[in-house]
Amino acid sequence: MTNPSLVDALGHQHLPAPEARIVSLVPSITELLCELGLADQLVGRTGFCIHPQETVARIPKVGGTKDVNVDKIRKLAPTHLVVNIDENEKPTVEQLAEFVPHIVVTHPVVPVDNLALARLMGGIFGAQAAAERWCAEFEQEYAALRTLPALPRRTVLYCIWQDPWMSVSKNTYIAAMLAELGWQVPELGEARYPRFDWSEQLVGQLDAVLLSTEPYRFTEAHADALEKQLGIPVFLVDGEMMSWYGSRALAGLRYLREVRAMVEGAAR
Repeated sequence: MTNPSLVDALGHQHLPAPEARIVSLVPSITELLCELGLADQLVGRTGFCIHPQETVARIPKVGGTKDVNVDKIRKLAPTHLVVNIDENEKPTVEQLAEFVPHIVVTHPVVPVDNLALARLMGGIFGAQAAAERWCAEFEQEYAALRTLPALPRRTVLYCIWQDPWMSVSKNTYIAAMLAELGWQVPELGEARYPRFDWSEQLVGQLDAVLLSTEPYRFTEAHADALEKQLGIPVFLVDGEMMSWYGSRALAGLRYLREVRAMVEGAAR
């Protein structure tokens, strides 16, 4: 019987490979692999793979999540490449697949997908016990989040960029995190990360605006200026906590409580 923990996001089955040489092109999963005790097997990572700082500093960089240095990866001779459907370009992955034997595709879309993600990594790379310990902690924190008293359903606009202004659609991981608080994002078009213009109609349907610290580096100064302009609450939020799956998602569940307290405090 196929072990579901070893089937990736595209349905590819992977046999356990505890001696793997891994290149990770996904910052949040690089952090997860280190969390599971697999740092010594990581032979390559992107320049955006910055956590845990001291550990990843020893791992060679192979470019960005999209502008990958194919020749560098070839020289590292990895047995496994870890990628993500949203973060990495398909043509690049297909090029790498010509010489990397195993491509592990990930695509978490809601917070609970982190359980399958941790078990997939633990199962493939021989860290099942560490993965199960992490999953137990995640399940405990997730259950605690679910026990919070229900509050009025709110519409919040989560901004990831300006010039042009960009947000997230309801089909993104970020929107799923917000949905854990009973919040929804406004409909702004078909794109996963839609561009938008400020208008009275848009602002009129919002309870709050959240400015993310990544990928655009919004600051408290941005939040203060926008709040004065719009006349509704605007908050700066930690983009890593809201959008990184993998090991940071555990802290992200705790962080959701802080975000909830900020918005509800302003709504009273």
